[in-house]
Amino acid sequence: MLTEQTVLNALSKVQEPELHRDLVTLKMVRDIQIQNDAVNFTIVLTTPACPLRNQIEAEAKAAVVNAGARQVAIKWDANMPSDQRISGKLNIPVKSTIAVASGKGGVGKTTVSVNLAVALAQMGARVGLMDADIYGPNIPIMMGINEQPRATQDQRIIPLEAYGVKLMSMGFLVAPEQAVIWRGPMLHSAIRQFLTDVEWGDLDYLVIDLPPGTGDVQLTLTQSVPLTGGVVVATPQDVALADVIKGIEMFKKLEVPVIGVVENMSYFLCPHCNERTDIFAHGGAHKMADQYGAPFLGEIPLDVAIRIGGDSGKPVTAINPDSPYAQAFKRIAQLVAAKVSVLNANAMQGDLIAGASIPIMKRK
Repeated sequence: MLTEQTVLNALSKVQEPELHRDLVTLKMVRDIQIQNDAVNFTIVLTTPACPLRNQIEAEAKAAVVNAGARQVAIKWDANMPSDQRISGKLNIPVKSTIAVASGKGGVGKTTVSVNLAVALAQMGARVGLMDADIYGPNIPIMMGINEQPRATQDQRIIPLEAYGVKLMSMGFLVAPEQAVIWRGPMLHSAIRQFLTDVEWGDLDYLVIDLPPGTGDVQLTLTQSVPLTGGVVVATPQDVALADVIKGIEMFKKLEVPVIGVVENMSYFLCPHCNERTDIFAHGGAHKMADQYGAPFLGEIPLDVAIRIGGDSGKPVTAINPDSPYAQAFKRIAQLVAAKVSVLNANAMQGDLIAGASIPIMKRK
């Protein structure tokens, strides 16, 4: 006869693929219901964007069937582990912070930030997108927002919202033609305000679009808020690869785990003949990531639809989610979400990245 303990014993043999521990130990199994030989239960994932959900489902169903069930139905929920350092340093209800960086400009870092944020939101996460590029804010254009945020009675800023993502950018506060010419202390003040004076609400992820290079903003940000991890964006040609190294080394020196590297403008696929052309060479960012022990998150093709989406304020991930370009961003978002969950879950248990595929780096 099937019992709740029988089901738990069966599921204790199913591992969460990223955390390398079983579902029962991780307390991911809830609400077991048994009626004759039919079993229903809920699996609580560590992120709504879990890329390995199908694998977990197949293995969990097989385990319970082997225990004697004829029918198995699984419901899904998500309870993300938090980066406990964030609430400890800043009184903001944000579970994880993801910084997106590039060693140089022009590689599509903001395009990746925007589509990463939208993809995470589409998968059910609560997402904020903070434009930390004070001198060259492009988030308003790429998200199609041209207005100023309102303030609460206690002078807190209400973020604007597009495609299910909460937004904050210096581009909302100054005229498009106005140049921001500030020294370091003013940059520091703006970044702090974006973090502490904005009514972000409860967020699963705060994606932070950094300015290109390594400078004041990057240093100020890491001094102001713990960063759960960083994503480095690059193009594949040799002249850009040295900047991949700079991005990885920057995160290492700032003691921020490198979530992974994205190769943008990786190749061009002709829409007429389907012939692939490696305009900027190919695979360089992947090779460099492997050389420096950083995970490779994926390739984004060079395509006019991505460019038009960015220029018109209609990200391809939001407007054409079934396109191969949107799917590429979605796969990267799933990998980022999974690796962030691993970082937070292992840190909470004092077992930082044991056996997981993320470079071991000190977390304060």
